[in-house]
Amino acid sequence: SAESSNAKKGLLLVVGTDVMGREEKLGKTLMKAFFETMKVYKQLPHTLFFLNTGVHLTTVDSEIVPLLKDMETMGVEVYSCGTCLTQYNLESKLKVGHRGTMNLVIEGMQDFEKVVWI
Repeated sequence: SAESSNAKKGLLLVVGTDVMGREEKLGKTLMKAFFETMKVYKQLPHTLFFLNTGVHLTTVDSEIVPLLKDMETMGVEVYSCGTCLTQYNLESKLKVGHRGTMNLVIEGMQDFEKVVWI
């Protein structure tokens, strides 16, 4: 129906870091727990967009990549900032999802009910 085609998508989750909080070792543990809990409770975003050091989670983080692959099979769209991949020389190491641009975030502010940054 016309109504459903105009419906906003649920949640766009923008992940701008590979750690949660300032302390790195604890921050990595918390980030893993965050994605594990999201998966277990099936509180899944429509789209995940990784930028800045967050692109480490879609490329070189051996603990997070499998979680993200599982979430992708559960229907989550996963994107990593192309500029950020280039900055960290990780273009060839993308293991989950697709390369994306900042357009995802800008359009997301209009297209999604909610945009959350972590």
